[in-house]
Amino acid sequence: MAEHSYEFEEEQREKGSTCPPEYIVFDEERGEYICTLTGEVVEESAIDTGPEWRAYTPEEKTRRSRVGSPLSHVLPDYGVLTTMGTYRDATGRKLESRARLEAERLRRLQAKLRTATSIEKNVEQAAREITRLVEALGLPRSIIDDAMLIYRQAAEKGLVRGRSLESVAAAAIYAACRLRGIPKTLDEIAEYVKGGRKEVARCYRLLIRELKMRMPLADPTRFVSRIVTALGLSPKVEKRAIEILIQARRKGLTAGKDPAGLAAA
Repeated sequence: MAEHSYEFEEEQREKGSTCPPEYIVFDEERGEYICTLTGEVVEESAIDTGPEWRAYTPEEKTRRSRVGSPLSHVLPDYGVLTTMGTYRDATGRKLESRARLEAERLRRLQAKLRTATSIEKNVEQAAREITRLVEALGLPRSIIDDAMLIYRQAAEKGLVRGRSLESVAAAAIYAACRLRGIPKTLDEIAEYVKGGRKEVARCYRLLIRELKMRMPLADPTRFVSRIVTALGLSPKVEKRAIEILIQARRKGLTAGKDPAGLAAA
């Protein structure tokens, strides 16, 4: 099981949950924490969809509120700037042909300016690659934004210079999966990358080290469901496998072991 913090355990007790913390797992498809003993939904909507800032007083909330779409790490300039239209004026009337051509020229110029810096150009290319990989791997689309945040931080620190964009993008996706507890192995991700597993692993270690990322312990129980489904086994087998893994963890037998390999065993 993934290591749960003391604060997490206290929070669950305050909510009245009777499920032992070691039996709580995260369902990435529904965004919920569930108890593997009782099937109880311990916490719903675990992903924060609120604003990217905090306010501690009503006055501060009013002052810090802003209109518009939320920030996006996928879009150049974080998606803050607007995009020019081409066919109507400010009153909604259709533009004449000459004015429409001029508006189209300005729109194209604006698009070029948005990616004028080398970093933004690189980030724009990475967004396409990360989207491709996430879709090919069948991952939740929320991983795109998570991976793009990691990639953008790496680009701004100069970590992607001289390295394969494809491999760094794959490494960012793997890091995002690890942070969200999604059971996806490095081998599975590397299958879609020309550089191969070795290069993706090297980039992953670079991201972890230079961005000072703290990764949670991989949870082998999250691989059990996939393996049981693939083999067509019964829910009883899944439950028993999880119980064995929990016992092995308590005895310290899972430390340093490949989580997918443990689940298969």
